[in-house]
Amino acid sequence: MQETKRLQIKGMVCNRCISILFDELSLIGLEIISIKLGEVFFKGQLPHNTEEQQIQAILQKYGFELLNDKKVLLVESIKSLVKKGITLQAARRDTLKFSEYLSNELQKEYNYLSAVFSEYEGMTLEKYIITQRILHVKEQLMTTDKSLTEISDEMGYSSVSHLSRQLKAYTGFDTYHYKNLRNAVSA
Repeated sequence: MQETKRLQIKGMVCNRCISILFDELSLIGLEIISIKLGEVFFKGQLPHNTEEQQIQAILQKYGFELLNDKKVLLVESIKSLVKKGITLQAARRDTLKFSEYLSNELQKEYNYLSAVFSEYEGMTLEKYIITQRILHVKEQLMTTDKSLTEISDEMGYSSVSHLSRQLKAYTGFDTYHYKNLRNAVSA
């Protein structure tokens, strides 16, 4: 029985990416079991040098990158988990302790995760988490009719004023700016 192997790929952002890579990798003979954003699972051995060069060429052609370095893989896993955590937090409407969440999911100390993340991304993990939360808040302000109180509660902010201050600090705009953008687009 052939073993299942995994390739981790940076830059996959949509279903079209999945479709393109499925087609292209199948053409070079990779027996794909499943494919999702950031990962391709296939039967058999890891590709030989020639096949790996073909895979690299395909990925490069479409703006993707094969992840090999363990720390780079860890950083990509952290990013993915932060985004997943924000979605979970919004769905549960309660505060998620990202330090515990990431440590539990990755089975590593948070201080180590934070240090590796900062080394590779040039920003602290805490700042990245806040930035992702702010992106979610902006999206909610621009695409829904939710009140600031609802969004604040959903995202685990201690108060609406805390959310507003953080949004202004990270984007330079207040909450009304994003609400006005939504109204201008829908008008």
